[in-house]
Amino acid sequence: MGGCGTIGVESGVTYMFMGEYQHNIDAKGRIIVPSKFREGLGDQFVVTRGLDQCLFAYPMNEWRQLEEKLKKLPLTKKDARAFTRFFFSGAVECEIDKQGRINIPAPLRKYADIEKECAVIGVSNRVEFWASQHWNQFVEESEESFAEIAENMMDFDL
Repeated sequence: MGGCGTIGVESGVTYMFMGEYQHNIDAKGRIIVPSKFREGLGDQFVVTRGLDQCLFAYPMNEWRQLEEKLKKLPLTKKDARAFTRFFFSGAVECEIDKQGRINIPAPLRKYADIEKECAVIGVSNRVEFWASQHWNQFVEESEESFAEIAENMMDFDL
């Protein structure tokens, strides 16, 4: 139920991640990365704490672009310092093993409350890893207010 498409851009090829997959994380913290996402993420990619108690995974080219933007945040702003600390301190480089899995470190699993069942979703330029119970709750709450959310997004010319 989903996949990964390519989009040509000036700096090369980038990927658009989309879809939702359910996988279990094993006792060693390994989880299968859906095959549709593997090519887009590449041989090495970065996983870090995301928003809404999930994990964000970025291909290296996306991570570098995000890193450059975050470097431009003013050090004099407390929120900017807090966000960059939170975001970068949780970041780890990951590689997919021969079985198509990555190892998610314990602190990241704890942050996202991922113990067994995990939703792996594609969100445009990144992949997100959610504890299934949190993802299901998010979807349920979002479905109830989707019309209102869509109306508010009209301000962004969508």
